[in-house]
Amino acid sequence: MSAIQPEMPFFIILNAASGHRESDVTRAIIARVMQEAGREHHLRLVEDPADLAEVARTAVLDANHVGGAVVVAGGDGTINTVANAVLASACPLGVLPHGTFNYFGRTHGIPEDPEQAVRMLLTATPHAVQVGLVNDRAFLVNASLGLYPRLLEDREAWKKQYGRSRLVALWAGLASVLRARRQLRLRLEKDGEVAGWRTPTLFVGNNRLQLEQIGMPEAPALDQGFLVAIAPHPVGTLSLLWLALRGALGSLGDAKHVRSFLLRELEVMRAGRRTRTIKVAVDGEIMQMAEPLRFRVSPQPLYLLKNGAPAGEAA
Repeated sequence: MSAIQPEMPFFIILNAASGHRESDVTRAIIARVMQEAGREHHLRLVEDPADLAEVARTAVLDANHVGGAVVVAGGDGTINTVANAVLASACPLGVLPHGTFNYFGRTHGIPEDPEQAVRMLLTATPHAVQVGLVNDRAFLVNASLGLYPRLLEDREAWKKQYGRSRLVALWAGLASVLRARRQLRLRLEKDGEVAGWRTPTLFVGNNRLQLEQIGMPEAPALDQGFLVAIAPHPVGTLSLLWLALRGALGSLGDAKHVRSFLLRELEVMRAGRRTRTIKVAVDGEIMQMAEPLRFRVSPQPLYLLKNGAPAGEAA
């Protein structure tokens, strides 16, 4: 893909659902920086999260029509929704981090400061970035089932009551682990081999920064076109808390009760269940998916706008 030209227009999607004050500040910064640079841009403010996917599809069509780029301002879940609309096209994607964790933006060197991120867009070039798929739904950070989706649901409930912060997220996670009782009975098929596992959660990662933070030695393999699967052994509550602590301290990969492996394709389904849909967390968003779940590396990369020389291969 060629470098972004100075005249290329931006079609910017701003998720206002996470807080109007922050959104108003970001909106003002975008308008000022773009006006100063003389860059054509079209801002679309999304008040209702249910409208985000349709707004993203329209933005992609409009951008492709004039050779523009789609830009999304939001957290990992918002970025995921827009990325799913962008992935099938050759349209570049810009990111303005606007959430709590921002693993995707931080991994790719995108500033968390709104003004710095907007100014970076003006000189950014498209880079091919690896995308994971679960049942053809793209994920940029991770996809998971079992305990982890329940933890995310609890975290959102706590945030609504106590506010959005990393400390609130930590306490919500501890509360989820203390209430954890269920174990998944899974049938996994990889490279033609089938295995039966019991585990409280299956986590498939596609973000090097997140995997490095919890201490997984397989993190660098993402650069070679792999995803990383993590599944604890069936353990009690105290052992789960210990694993959570080790993850927070960056030493989960050394824990004896944790299994992990690299994959390019993996099929997963629950054993002995009549219902064939399961709750899956995809970049922090919860959704029901049909079984079996098929995890794989997307054959189509995402073209992310960031600093540095354009890359010809997914990274």
